[in-house]
Amino acid sequence: MDLLIPSTGLLFWMSLTFFVVLFILWKFGFPVITTMVQERKAFIDESLRKAHEANERLANIQKEGESILQEAREKQAQILKEAAETREAIVEQAQEKARQEGARLMEDARVAIEQEKKAAIADIRKQVATLSVEIAEKVLRSNLKDDAKQMALIDRMLDDVTTNE
Repeated sequence: MDLLIPSTGLLFWMSLTFFVVLFILWKFGFPVITTMVQERKAFIDESLRKAHEANERLANIQKEGESILQEAREKQAQILKEAAETREAIVEQAQEKARQEGARLMEDARVAIEQEKKAAIADIRKQVATLSVEIAEKVLRSNLKDDAKQMALIDRMLDDVTTNE
């Protein structure tokens, strides 16, 4: 039965604790919370006032912006007219410069191609000479395996040298 009906001592101490906590909150907690709520309300009111002022300034700025935009359109028309006049002169100069540059590039390309061609021919000659020496070396090795063949080759070479003198 003690679970459903608390004893009077427990009820007394719980009530006393409740009232002490309520007093402390009433004395120290609630004023702070109330002050914070009021400060927040004042901040929101000030923000709303500033937003209203900003809207008014925005409306004035939009009116000024329209007049500035009209002036800008007039200046744009004038600038476009001047740009059209100078564009033709610049295009003509650019075309002439492009013709000259194209001719120079063609000449440079022709010279580069000629140099590459000469380098390729020289490289091919070098490779052919290297291959010829390697083939001759392999042929000589296969033909000169024994001493008799070596002596016959030496004799032939000596005969060729003496006939050429």
